[in-house]
Amino acid sequence: MRSRSIVLSLALGFVGVILGFAQASLTGTWKLNETKSKLASGAVKNSTVVYAVDGENVTVTIDGVGGDGKLVHTVWTGKLDGKDYPVTGDPNSDARSVTKINDHIFGFNVKNGGKSTSQGRIVVSPDGKTRTVTTTATDAKGRKISSTAVYDKE
Repeated sequence: MRSRSIVLSLALGFVGVILGFAQASLTGTWKLNETKSKLASGAVKNSTVVYAVDGENVTVTIDGVGGDGKLVHTVWTGKLDGKDYPVTGDPNSDARSVTKINDHIFGFNVKNGGKSTSQGRIVVSPDGKTRTVTTTATDAKGRKISSTAVYDKE
């Protein structure tokens, strides 16, 4: 019985280390590199993205400029488990989900009223210095638009 407890504790510790490493690859402040980015016309320009980890929770704070030229400030706190968690500050979405694919790749889905409005992928470079976000969304006219935003870690 005691050896079973030890094995279970080691397994849970290993899972925690893996989850922590994945979150650590995102952690920190990321600045948009406009020169390397290809943003769709009218897309939100997220100038600064900050990831903070607290246990299993990740808080993402985004500051930027909307397609209308107004400042944008959103905050999302959730786990990298693919479940929807509420977002504040974004009039175009009320929930987001993030799924860990591996230690450097994450998928995301943005929703408003239970309906997906955009989705994409976040890829952190192996050296942890660059983060590339590829997004596909539907614009106000119902057209599919795509953006690629490249961020440098501060």
